[in-house]
Amino acid sequence: MHWDDSVKVVKGIGDKTAGLLDKLGIYTVGDLVQYYPRDYDRYKDIVPISTISPGQDVVIEGTLAARPSSTKLRNLTIVNARLKDSTGSIKVTWFNMPFLARTLKMGTYYIMRGKVSYKNDSFVIEQPRMYSKQEYYSGRNKLLPIYRLTKGISNNNISKYIQTAVNTVDFENDYLPAKYCRENSLYSRTKAIRSIHYPADRDDVIKARKRLAFDEFFLFLISLRRLKGLNTNRITTDAYRDSGVCERFIENLPYKLTKAQLRVWNELKTDMMSGCVMSRLIQGDVGSGKTILAAVALLFNYDNGYQGVIMAPTEVLAKQHYESFDRLYKDTGIRTGLLTGSMTVSAKRKMYEEIACGNIDVIVGTHAVIQEKVIYNRLGLVITDEQHRFGVRQRVDLAEKGDSPHTIVMSATPIPRTLAMIIYGDMDISVVDELPAGRIPIKNCVVGTNYRNAAYKLMVNEVRAGNQVYIICPMIEDSEDSDLESVEGYEKKLFSVMPEDIRISILHGKMSASEKNRIMEEYVAGNIDILISTTVIEVGINVPSATVMMIENSERFGLAALHQLRGRIGRGNRQSYCVFMHGDTGEENIKRLEVLNHSNDGFHIASEDLKLRGPGDLFGIMQSGELVFRYADIYSDSDVLMLANDMVKSMDMDKVNELMETYSYLNRYRIGDENVGL
Repeated sequence: MHWDDSVKVVKGIGDKTAGLLDKLGIYTVGDLVQYYPRDYDRYKDIVPISTISPGQDVVIEGTLAARPSSTKLRNLTIVNARLKDSTGSIKVTWFNMPFLARTLKMGTYYIMRGKVSYKNDSFVIEQPRMYSKQEYYSGRNKLLPIYRLTKGISNNNISKYIQTAVNTVDFENDYLPAKYCRENSLYSRTKAIRSIHYPADRDDVIKARKRLAFDEFFLFLISLRRLKGLNTNRITTDAYRDSGVCERFIENLPYKLTKAQLRVWNELKTDMMSGCVMSRLIQGDVGSGKTILAAVALLFNYDNGYQGVIMAPTEVLAKQHYESFDRLYKDTGIRTGLLTGSMTVSAKRKMYEEIACGNIDVIVGTHAVIQEKVIYNRLGLVITDEQHRFGVRQRVDLAEKGDSPHTIVMSATPIPRTLAMIIYGDMDISVVDELPAGRIPIKNCVVGTNYRNAAYKLMVNEVRAGNQVYIICPMIEDSEDSDLESVEGYEKKLFSVMPEDIRISILHGKMSASEKNRIMEEYVAGNIDILISTTVIEVGINVPSATVMMIENSERFGLAALHQLRGRIGRGNRQSYCVFMHGDTGEENIKRLEVLNHSNDGFHIASEDLKLRGPGDLFGIMQSGELVFRYADIYSDSDVLMLANDMVKSMDMDKVNELMETYSYLNRYRIGDENVGL
């Protein structure tokens, strides 16, 4: 088999299965081979029921103490039973699995696995997985890969397909010399891919992951090098002049800018007046006031006779920016315009004409602002907000719309400077390291699952007070191979415990873009009380009435990612609360989470993340905030990032191009969520 062959050449995959694999982004044999495990399972020893405690993931065995019962609540079917062994018994509960009430039999031996909770004064295991004796004992003492799934494909199915592909695909030669791999303790590419799917032990996984992380960083940095070559003109045709309009604008704001904001504004102004093209990254914690700096920079650009554009990652955020800028510029003469993909054809055509004629001074939009049909009139300043959501190629496309326009990139991901200098290449870096005065600090708590009922009471009280709630889950749907909380499973459970008048909705990455936008707009408008979501909820979305966030399985996220999630609340003048719910009582995990309990400073948290995490942290769900690679993580893999950077720096462009031509698979290597535009 070859890398580019259709996945249908793999034994057992027909048209129907190929259609299901399409939903997972698997189209070719190469895609299948690079569909890496999201975690590994190792069956624990069976424990006596009398020894278990809340928060534990346990395996128990026994027989049913009584016939199972089935009840209905709204659209939810709940099956309850009680499993007993020689030491005691425990309640077991399943949601929306009514057939179990008929198939579970008294006197039959069962092995069950799940997480222990404490509800209504008793222990309970919800949605336990059941094993046959053969299945359980054959999986003991092995690292079993767990893959992300879609309905219709089981973990066993996809594992079998991957094994077939890995054993028969032509891996081609490695682009890294064997000597380089030996000197830097890197696996060969072939060994890394085989080991990540079928590791001998945990150390084998760590070494395989290191090589895969190197490949992601290396190709990301190479793509930056290649694309930067397209925009090498650093001299502007016109150095900007300062008329004092921005200082008067700042003085008339209803609040004072912080010293950090004023310092960064002076850096921006100095750059634009220098006669050279500005290329600057503004790093600032959530709520530090980066958007007002963008507004001032766009005003300065307008005052010098140029158009400006700001690109946001989603329509909801673009609309919020547009409304905010429209209010801010009310007395300045600036004409603002909004351009998004969901606009009607006629509305877009009219906006194209207005932009081309120069009748719009500041354009706010999504990816629509880089379409071929958009012709700018003297484009002088390009701002990308939360730029890591965009491919490198898209960012360059926007900059190429003008004649070497100034560029500002804004990011809320707290990246230590040494790493930021690598990730953002030759950009100058400004840091807004101070929060505006008067911001009410978020109250944090790190708790186990036995606190969940108290958290639910807090949510109800806040909703009754007119506020809103986020609940973050790491998974979209329940998996038979994982006890992590899922959005779809959580919605069912929440309906069973929340008052009927509380409006609950869900949001996740498998929804269409239009559906995600609709849900977020409903939430922003206050028409949803509790939003259960994966990490797709947007950075920068301003919902002042969102005062509670509970993050399930918080031990599985990087600290920087958790801090960014927390930034969705506390954006108004109301007291906000963040509950970090952990399902792992391990001392190291709790120690990490306690950093968040005692600090709201993103850069301190990022530095602690760098200290506390190491190569043993294999399976974080979203480690680096919004800067998403598929496997690498800039915190726990910082040494690998620096190694890849050293190699890229040692190569000239001729060598880079030769490498890409010689090893054609590099051009189709799957990396990140649009981070790379090779």
